Amino acid sequence: MSNKFKSDAKGTGVLERISAASRRNRISRREFMVEASSAGMTIAGASALWAQNAAAETPKAGGTYRLGLHDGNTADQMDPGKYQSVGEIQIAHSHRSYLTEITSENGLGPDMADAWSATPDAQVWTFELNKNASFHDGRPFTAKDAIASLNHHRGDSTTSAAKVLLDSVTDIRADGDHTIVIELNQGFADLPWVMTDYHLTMLPAKDDGTADWESGIGAGPYRIDNHQPGVASTLGRHDGWHREGGYFDNVEITVLNDPNARQTALVTGEVDAISSVDLKTLALLSRSPNIEVDNVASGSAITLPMFCDHEPFTDVNVRLALKHAIDREEIVEKILFGTGTPGNDFHVSPTMPYWPDIEQRTYDPDQAKFYLKQAGMDSLDVELSAADSVLPGAVDMVVLYSEQAKKAGINVRPVREANDSYWADVWLKKPFVFVKWGARPTPDNMFTLAYKSDAAWNEAHWKNDRFDELLLLAKAELNETTRAEMYREMCQLARDDGGTIIPLFVNFVYARRSNLRRGESLAASWECDGARSAHRWWFA
Repeated sequence: MSNKFKSDAKGTGVLERISAASRRNRISRREFMVEASSAGMTIAGASALWAQNAAAETPKAGGTYRLGLHDGNTADQMDPGKYQSVGEIQIAHSHRSYLTEITSENGLGPDMADAWSATPDAQVWTFELNKNASFHDGRPFTAKDAIASLNHHRGDSTTSAAKVLLDSVTDIRADGDHTIVIELNQGFADLPWVMTDYHLTMLPAKDDGTADWESGIGAGPYRIDNHQPGVASTLGRHDGWHREGGYFDNVEITVLNDPNARQTALVTGEVDAISSVDLKTLALLSRSPNIEVDNVASGSAITLPMFCDHEPFTDVNVRLALKHAIDREEIVEKILFGTGTPGNDFHVSPTMPYWPDIEQRTYDPDQAKFYLKQAGMDSLDVELSAADSVLPGAVDMVVLYSEQAKKAGINVRPVREANDSYWADVWLKKPFVFVKWGARPTPDNMFTLAYKSDAAWNEAHWKNDRFDELLLLAKAELNETTRAEMYREMCQLARDDGGTIIPLFVNFVYARRSNLRRGESLAASWECDGARSAHRWWFA
């Protein structure tokens, strides 16, 4: 060891450990520097050692990346307006592109748009498009394509779940071949963030100005060579990809809804990464020298929506009883093995902007009994549907909730649903279900998608005029303090009147073979680096 790396015996052990961690992408540069300094190294020496072990590795092209996914369904489809499952979202980010992206550092970055700007009132936005971007069939990407892609989610005839995200858009027009101008009926400060929504993919335009989603042609880092929904997909590198990344020659995505099958495939080397780890065996998996586990805190929520227009959930007292009858801390520890954060019945996590410091709701069977009495009930009997394809341990969580609720005189009957058809036949169809949401970048995005009265994905059928009023006001409010106050009131309304129990926010816990490398940071928007592992990762 050279003089600049000298340390005592204890310090040498620390340096060996953090050096190994940096080579395997298990420690950030900041953590590395802190520990190296505590071991007696100078800042210059620590920086040099970091560069030697971690920063010196550059991404390498080549190989076939094999990803094992949870939550894929035979009902999955290519229409981006109807994306629902993790399988659809992961494939979308591999073969299609967006105007903007959530970066691995969880900021906002360019994708098909290089830059964007707004008028002072945020009612007119201009997006400058990348002039080198092209579709898989060689066609250049132009303003016509961007307009068709966004209009796919607009208008009375659209069936897109993202329609509500663009409701305030009044016009989208071209300003030359590589610029689009978006006009809105009110200020919309979050519009560039909205463009990261997984539905809003960029598609080639047809001659009639509509978007061509049927062909499966995209502009992402990989083209689809073969696609069997809910089963498997093979993709090849798009040589016309306009960005850095896309290092693999090919990508093979296999749907492995069974957590045991998924984990076995990783351990035996049949796949290089899996999108969701069976938390029951997390500690054992973490000890494997050939496996790296990524544990990323996120805004991904578990929701238990109750149809507010369906008995007995029409009574807010029943809803409050069910919210007080769940022990969130016990669920985080026993079902997620600590890889989560207790929720508070509003859909903003501590990792999101505008998180309000509202008193945490705790497990209180006596309070639950009080609200049942207010509803004129001595007991309550309800069914709660779940499937382990949504989250490993989902059914176990419902069973645990059932045991907790008994102390309040509430009988929650778990219903194990079929994995394959859960999103098509259960979610938005049955009155009390288990749901896992991916993280959204801002409260506006989440509230607009699922809590606005007329939202297509208003999974609780909850309608609150004051909430809707505040949503519109906050959307256009450019004063950050005022906007935060509005979001706080909205969160309070959802917590105390809403039809959705939010027991917890889950960490994204996924795993990869140790020869599969990634950058220093990971996006917290979706599993596998914001669903962009095929785009950003590489083989050592």
